[in-house]
Amino acid sequence: MDKPTHLIEYENMVLGRHRHMAAPRDRRDGGQLDRSAYILLSRIRIEGPMSIGQLSDAFGLDASTLNRQTSAVLRAGLVERVPDPDGGIARKFRLTEKGERCLEEARQESIRGLEKVLADWTAEEVATFAAYLKRFNTDIERLEGRPWPRP
Repeated sequence: MDKPTHLIEYENMVLGRHRHMAAPRDRRDGGQLDRSAYILLSRIRIEGPMSIGQLSDAFGLDASTLNRQTSAVLRAGLVERVPDPDGGIARKFRLTEKGERCLEEARQESIRGLEKVLADWTAEEVATFAAYLKRFNTDIERLEGRPWPRP
């Protein structure tokens, strides 16, 4: 396990285990978003209203998976279906006020968790880590052909 890629693979696996420190937690009381809802709402927030087809293209997921995910956030009142603002026939999903509020609360919780983890890091270390993480993600996106929009 001395090759750098082996070390990265291992640390990436461990990172998945610690995700609860930096990502919103799923609680049964409805106070938090689960991971899929957080990602789905974040994408819609950045891009604006999106149809199932657009979400399928964006995430590389089949329509049945996205139908389950969008049904859950629709039932929770986090999104609403609206006519295509560009005049298309497909209905699109748009965040509701509740969805915006819940997403922002979850985002702030995530940031607080990250700030706890990074409390002893210098500003330069945090910036360097952020730059490498962005590069890692954008290289994955390039290989998959699915860039993630960044604000």
